[in-house]
Amino acid sequence: MSYPKRTAALASAAALAGAAVLLAAPAAHADVVDVNYRCQTPIGVKSAVSPIDMQGVRSGSGYKITMSWQKGVSSSPVELGKGAMTPSASIELGGADSGTLPVSGPPNAAAIPANTPIKISDLSGTYTPKKTGKVTFTPGTLIIKALGTTTTCTPTNDPKPGLTLDVTAAGGGSSSSGGGSSSSSSSGGQLPQTGPEDSAIALGTLGGTVLLAGAAGALWLTRRGQPARR
Repeated sequence: MSYPKRTAALASAAALAGAAVLLAAPAAHADVVDVNYRCQTPIGVKSAVSPIDMQGVRSGSGYKITMSWQKGVSSSPVELGKGAMTPSASIELGGADSGTLPVSGPPNAAAIPANTPIKISDLSGTYTPKKTGKVTFTPGTLIIKALGTTTTCTPTNDPKPGLTLDVTAAGGGSSSSGGGSSSSSSSGGQLPQTGPEDSAIALGTLGGTVLLAGAAGALWLTRRGQPARR
């Protein structure tokens, strides 16, 4: 292999190594959790169990958190027409932060037959970190409003967190400093990043170091292979 080709090959290998380091950055940890609900309805108490999937992606300076119910919850003795039911819920924050995050979603897109488990649409809200560290998100109370009534569904099995994010607060706030969570409803999101900003910067620096080291080695080999000038 000629020296110019060897130089190009070494530079390409160094660049690929830097990219591999960046791709290895963790984004979030999510688990589908079973939640046992006790629902206080206008006609009495009902129970239901539903697996809930939680996801978090970057959205501006915060994270869009989404809850997805995989089974229906509670029921109505009468049919709920299209748009008659509006759900909302709360998410309990833990780890480096505390408090609750409200999430909401659209009304039912289709009629729900009487005495049929109510399928909850995806609920979402935006979490803005106030502290740096690992923050957990655990399903909390579910509220169902329909036909002028309110049904409150409370978890009874102390569910475990469905999502853990490694977040960085604006201004570099630490997990030991004061402050609470900030949230608001959000219907949009951006593509997820591969990890918190400070981790991405650190890993990018490491990748750049690998690239420079490879290029320096290639330059040394090229110079070494050139005949001495007289």
